[in-house]
Amino acid sequence: MATLPTLIPVPKLYLLTNDDEFNLLYRKLETALATGLIGLLQIRRKQVLAMPNGQATLYNEAVQIVMLAREYGVPVVINDDITLAAKLGVGVHLGQQDGSVNQAKQQLAPEQIIGRTCQGDIALVKEAQSDGASYAAMGAVFASTTKPNANTISRQQLIDGCQEAVNKSMDMCVIGGLTAENIGQLGGLPIAYIAVVGDIINLPVDMIAKRCQQWQQALTDWHVV
Repeated sequence: MATLPTLIPVPKLYLLTNDDEFNLLYRKLETALATGLIGLLQIRRKQVLAMPNGQATLYNEAVQIVMLAREYGVPVVINDDITLAAKLGVGVHLGQQDGSVNQAKQQLAPEQIIGRTCQGDIALVKEAQSDGASYAAMGAVFASTTKPNANTISRQQLIDGCQEAVNKSMDMCVIGGLTAENIGQLGGLPIAYIAVVGDIINLPVDMIAKRCQQWQQALTDWHVV
């Protein structure tokens, strides 16, 4: 007798900011958050940081973004900067060269999310779990316009990483070239967060709500096959 497939939770959409002029970015974020589909927001403003007085500018922007996200009940993480995350009372996402998970745990509140970039390396996933990260991020899954030189990972690497995360009760995040059209190729994998930049935030403001609806439809049938 055939058994029904085991259902797994639908992943949350994890939106990352881009380097748009701030007022435009704010309008885009407001539109996306209002759809109710965004489960996590990352503030990542590399070009702003590179400007004169970039740290102060980023802080002022981040204060406004965090306030907006809180209106919609969406948690926030700051890219790479543990000190800023602690100052704002939010979480952090750390690349491999941007501080340790242990440092973040010492400075942030226990409920704050700590993410770790792991590329396609299962050893880094294991290390992130051992250090106490909230999630491990693997990718690039597909070629990405945001990071065109990033190496893509194999499906087997992603499967192995997901299995390791699930076995150790850590969330898995995927990133890199993900769209509402190609995300179905990952259907059934135990993924907690789908990180998206260009497929939503690079669109004009008046197209974002519709694109979020298309994402919602793409995730409707998310299950083990």
